[in-house]
Amino acid sequence: MAEALKELGEHIKSRRKDCVLDYDIALGELTMTVSLSSLVSLIEFLKSDSSCQFSTLVDITAIDHPSRETRFELVYHFLSMYQNQRIRLKAEVREDEMAPSITSVHPSANWFEREVFDMFGILFAGHPDLRRILTDYGFRGHPLRKDFPTTGYTEVRYDEVSKRVVYEPVSLVQEYRQFDFMSPWEGAEYVLPGDDKAEAKS
Repeated sequence: MAEALKELGEHIKSRRKDCVLDYDIALGELTMTVSLSSLVSLIEFLKSDSSCQFSTLVDITAIDHPSRETRFELVYHFLSMYQNQRIRLKAEVREDEMAPSITSVHPSANWFEREVFDMFGILFAGHPDLRRILTDYGFRGHPLRKDFPTTGYTEVRYDEVSKRVVYEPVSLVQEYRQFDFMSPWEGAEYVLPGDDKAEAKS
């Protein structure tokens, strides 16, 4: 298995030196780091080359690295049912940079790219209908960015008086509580059921 993936990696790298920056085999999977500008042409090659035939786009996602200059890492997963192999492509994207859409090669990328835009805020050049897909149209921010607050910025509720859904700023009201992290059995001033029987036996 690893030998076959190594052969595949070498084949792709030798045929597309302009695209492939590096590749790695880990946990039985081939991962290739590619240049963003060559992404579309490499994916076309992976789909059409007889030794690859990666005709099925499985998923597109991203990873946020806020401290890096190239903040985002786009991740593509492809499947070749003809060769019974999988491949993962990674491409780095700056926050102020647009990634090329691959909808011309894989029409199914449409909703995947919309999801990445919605969750991470990455823009895709050439996408036919780039808009939010999981969050509301007026949603503020991108929930899978590391700097997005876990509470979000607004909360949604149904208002009985106005008979509609209303948006309000998040309000976290909680009284101060002391957490001592003791188990219920440490320092307890009460007798648990059954303790009296244990004392009687001894």
